[in-house]
Amino acid sequence: MTDTPADEAPTAPIPRAPEIRVLIADDHPMMSTALRTYVDSTRGMRCVGEVRDGKAAVELVAQLMPDVVVMDMHMPGTDGIQATGQVRRMFDTVAVLAVTTFSTERYVIPALRAGAGGYIVKDAEPEEIIEAIRQVHDGLAPFSPSVARELMLSVKDDPAQVESMLRRYPELPRIPERELQGLKLLASGRSNAEIAAEMVVSEATVKAYMGRLMQRLGVRDRVQLIIRATELGLVEPALD
Repeated sequence: MTDTPADEAPTAPIPRAPEIRVLIADDHPMMSTALRTYVDSTRGMRCVGEVRDGKAAVELVAQLMPDVVVMDMHMPGTDGIQATGQVRRMFDTVAVLAVTTFSTERYVIPALRAGAGGYIVKDAEPEEIIEAIRQVHDGLAPFSPSVARELMLSVKDDPAQVESMLRRYPELPRIPERELQGLKLLASGRSNAEIAAEMVVSEATVKAYMGRLMQRLGVRDRVQLIIRATELGLVEPALD
């Protein structure tokens, strides 16, 4: 047996990045197949299952514990909004990306309030859908400024909810000026990169701001951060 020279010693294999495990819930077979194709053809991402209604989605989440559920909002029986709420209440480590046929607040806003981490329309380009899945998995909030505004208006139109929240916070948490600036930009629909550019900081700094804000306001994701900040009057919907 010959010794292996030191300069020819075998190198350790490079560890693979963990896959994002995706469950697709859509009652249209063609759309479901297309979504699966997009996901399975993306490095670092894998579809672990497909279901056709919200009830089945909740049941399969319990079995498979995916990282992200791509959830159609309009399905028979238990719809996507109800299923989103159930998934987020039962499995708070599982992120939900709401998918709609049209960019309509009829489904999107209730889904966001139920716990969806973002939304995208079905006719988006494949790379947009894949990027939205990545963002939801990373705790970001992919949705447009118009949806952010409608979300904030829907919160302000619920006085009982706002009053209840204010009773829980008789004294507003102290928010440092720079974090508050970042919060207002988030609420206007800006992405991390856009917030970083406007504030002249790194994206890592923006992520740190958001993490501290979520801790201060007792929420776990950016959609809920916008909702809580609106309830507390820390941010206001943009004027038309």
